[in-house]
Order: sequence, then C-alpha cells, then structure tokens
Amino acid sequence: MEADTDTDTNIEVKFSKSKISLNPFRKKKPVQRPSTDVDEAEKELLAKGQELQKEVKIESVGSIVPNDSSICKVYKRRWLILILFVCYSMSNAFQWIQFAIINKLMVEYYGVSEEWIDNTSLIYCFVYIPLIFPATYLLESKGLRVAVLLGSFGTAAGTWIKVLSASPTLFWVAFTGQTVVAISQIFILGIPPLLAAVWFGSDQVSTATSIGVFGNQLGIALGFYLPSQLVQNGTVEEVTAGLSRMHYGTASVTSAIFILAIFFFKDKPPTPPSFAQAALASCEENYVVSMKRLLSNKGYLLLLLSYGLNVGVFYAISTLLYSFIIKYFPGADEDVGRIGLSIVLSGMVGSVISGLILDKTRRYKETTLVIYFLSLVGMLAYTFTLPWGNHISLIYVVMAALGFFMTGYLPVGFEFGAEITYPESEGTSAGLLNCSVQIFGLVMTPITRAILNSSIGDIGANLTLCGFLAVGLLMTALIKPDLKRLAAQKSGLSPA
Repeated sequence: MEADTDTDTNIEVKFSKSKISLNPFRKKKPVQRPSTDVDEAEKELLAKGQELQKEVKIESVGSIVPNDSSICKVYKRRWLILILFVCYSMSNAFQWIQFAIINKLMVEYYGVSEEWIDNTSLIYCFVYIPLIFPATYLLESKGLRVAVLLGSFGTAAGTWIKVLSASPTLFWVAFTGQTVVAISQIFILGIPPLLAAVWFGSDQVSTATSIGVFGNQLGIALGFYLPSQLVQNGTVEEVTAGLSRMHYGTASVTSAIFILAIFFFKDKPPTPPSFAQAALASCEENYVVSMKRLLSNKGYLLLLLSYGLNVGVFYAISTLLYSFIIKYFPGADEDVGRIGLSIVLSGMVGSVISGLILDKTRRYKETTLVIYFLSLVGMLAYTFTLPWGNHISLIYVVMAALGFFMTGYLPVGFEFGAEITYPESEGTSAGLLNCSVQIFGLVMTPITRAILNSSIGDIGANLTLCGFLAVGLLMTALIKPDLKRLAAQKSGLSPA
C-alpha cells in the first residue's frame, strides 16, 4: 500500500538476541520470548500470529494492510529517491573508464605509458579497499542521505579538477581529479540493496536493487561510448578541445545532481516498508560485532569470493577491452567503444530481468548458479570467437551476450548476500562484496595484461579468466541457501 503522508505504525516490532516482542496496540503488554524456553515461546508467537490475523489482511509478501491503517507502508517518494541515486551513480561510473577506453590516444596526448592510463581505471579499486570500512560505518551511523551527499559532492569536485587537466603536461591533474571521483565511489556501490530495503516493500526490493545497479551500468555504458565521440584523434589542440568538452559537460551534470540531492534526497521513509525492516528498526547493533558475524558466516564468505571472481573478471575485460579488440581489428577505435556499450546495455537489461525473476520466484541460489554458469559459457565463447571470428559484428553479438549475464549477476549477488546475512545491514554486506571485487579487479587486470603481452597472448589471458569463473561457479554451488530475510518477512515477526 502506498502513502504520501506520514502515518504512525500500529505495530511495534522489537528485536534482541534474548527476546522477540510483537505489540499490535501500543498500550498492550508485549509478549516475551525467553531464550531458555523455545517451545513455549513458539506457542506464544503462534497464538499472537493468530490474533494478528484478525487485525491484518496479508495480500502478498510485503503488502500488509490492517483494518484501520497500515503497519508497513511504501511511499511514492521512493521512486524519486531511486531515480536521484541512479543519476548520481551514473555520473560517477561514467568517469571510471573514460580514459582507458581511448587508451592509445591518451598515451600519445599525455606522453605516459599504457599502464598509467589503465591506472585511471584501477584507481577506483585502489582507493575502495581501504576506505570501504570507514564508509560503511558512516553509512550505518549517519544514514543514506549523508553518504549520498558526500559522494555526489566528491564526484562533482573531482570532475571540476579534471576540467583543469586539458593540457599535455597536466596528466597529474587529471589523475588527481580521477582519484577524488574514485574515492566518492565508496558511497555508491554498496547502496543499491540498502536503499531498496529501506524504501521498497519486499515484493519490489530485488527489482529496486537491480534498478540501482542499472544506474552504475548506464554510466559505464556512456563511458564506453561518449569519450571516443567527444575526444577524437587529431592535432593537440583538437584533442584538448575534446577533453574540455567532455570534462565541462560532466562537471555540469554532476553539479546539478549534487544540488538536486541536497533538496530532494531523504534518508528513510516515516514508516518501514516491510516487516523485515520493521524488525530491524529497533535493533541497535555494534558495527564491529556485525562485521565479525559477517566474516564468520561460511555461506557469505563463499559468496564473497565467488562474487569477487565474477565481477573482477568483468572489470579486467572492461579495462583491457581496447587492447584485445585492436589486436585483431586495427583501427576499430570507435568499434571498441560501441562493443563496450553493447556489453553494458545488454547487461542493464539482464540486471532488471534478474531482479524481476528474484521478486517473482525468490529462487536466489538457483538464479545465481544459472547466471554464473552462463557467464562462464559466454566467456568461453568470447575467448575463441575473438581470434577466429572473421567479422567484428560477431564480436558485438558475443560480447552483448556475455554482458547480459555478467552484469545481470550484480543485483543477484547483492540480494543473495542480503538474504543469507539478515539481519546484518544490506549496506555492510554489499560493501564487503564490492571490496572483494576491487581486490580481484586489482589482481586480475595486471595479470591479464601481462599474459596478453606475453607469448601466450589473448587466448591464454582469456582462458585464465575462464578459470577464475569456473572456481567461482564451484564456490557458488557450495553455498547453503539460508534465506533468513525472506523467512522474517513471511513470518511478519522479528528474526530470532
């Protein structure tokens, strides 16, 4: 049920390690659950659930409507919040690959090595690893609004720094601005599942997560395509003018998004959108304790590694796409950008479809396994199509299929992690997943570059990436699908 105005909740759901209480009417004494008498507590909960059914009509999971007013509400504003985040994420992600996708041109313009241009992409990984822990702490302690405002301000500030870098002698200025933008990313990647859980009902949470990821992928897609259109090979003056156009345009957009976030981005709705979130509302957890529980969860540790392997491979492919394609199709600079665009556009479709599938079926492990397997199949197809494909159009098709599954995996991994780690914060679990991605991305990209430049060549490099995916697939198969958040939502009670 949607609402546009603040409404007091009629049920208080309290959670602690020792008791669960459900209070339909605030004046009534809550039912206690002693930790020493599980059977008796379960009977009390069952009786309370039967009493609750008289007051509450459950239409579907996540859509709970009492006779007089809602226990949990979703608000129309949630779509505005999600759209603002999508735009913010897009403006940051656009800058991730904007130099690496025109690698050769930037090498000639700035007079630096290919590795330094690769580093304009890898800096996103370098800064994310040490900073994600204070970032997730800040996210949990100060909320979504503070994190988004800090990130959008940093994105705009870093872009304005790069405006000053349109000169062959000022690569260090470009790299400084890129570093500031990269630091701002710590307030983006882990937010989609948390924003979805805080603002959306359980019947929309996976779709909302996929749309949040969609914004990041849209930015990457534009980063693949626009730089080669705005900055084309020519004289130094022409390249300088192209860089200026790109940086001024990006700075204007990021500044506008920051201003809109100040006025319209809210931290959370007046009432929780689901029973699972209502249960967490009164749960005060120590950040360090929560982190320890996450790192002692065997299923989550397997997901942490398998997720990092899958998305790390995607990072390596994206960063080195130019080098792979140009080897077999010299002069196809613009095609590289279009191929990258096709990877991400198809992946955006895959992300949304996978989110819809999860909301419909709730088959988290099965969906994860299928998408992971098809990512491996797509990577093998790319490995052997590239050297023996006679037409670059075939590469477009293969890479679009690969992107559909590899990018479609992103929201699925987030949601699977949120399910098996509930009641830990979605922001923290997603932040650690992204930290794993950055570590694997840092390791895989230079390794793949080294193998590509060796006598083994591109086939050896891509088969190595296939090996990483095969290991990740095996790890995924070993994860126990303990869907705690879904169980809490279906029960309409606090988690035990």
